[in-house]
Amino acid sequence: MAEDRRARARAALLARLAELGLALPHVSPPKGVYVPAVRSGRQVAVSGQVPLVDGALVATGRVGDTVTPAEAYDLSRRCALAALAAADSVAGRAAVAGVVKVVGYVACADGFTGQVGVVDGASDLLRALFGDAGRHARSTVGVARLPLDSPVEIEVVFELDAG
Repeated sequence: MAEDRRARARAALLARLAELGLALPHVSPPKGVYVPAVRSGRQVAVSGQVPLVDGALVATGRVGDTVTPAEAYDLSRRCALAALAAADSVAGRAAVAGVVKVVGYVACADGFTGQVGVVDGASDLLRALFGDAGRHARSTVGVARLPLDSPVEIEVVFELDAG
């Protein structure tokens, strides 16, 4: 019965993604000594996700220099989608039901102060997917550089259903 509920909840999430023209990506293998996500009780903590496709960065550089804020917003969405895929991969019999916390890191050119707008990409996507359950606490940090010269990195803590 719990497996049926998870299957229905996951199917609903996949349908919502499809409505938005999206799909869960494959979980990218870690680039260091860590795992993409860890489940603890009814929560899944996802390691920082950078915008990868088939293991390669979609863009590199700093926002406000070689990457525009609009491009970075889209990259932030891509990171949140990767985080959801990582959470889904370790959810077991439960289904991802909501979002607890988002932390966004933005590699910034000197003087760039629009980090909040960049990480809104991740937050907007999660709200579109989960509705009110997608409301979350959030921190946004501007940094000089990120791993692999990524413009954006997003980490998320998701809530699982009781499954």
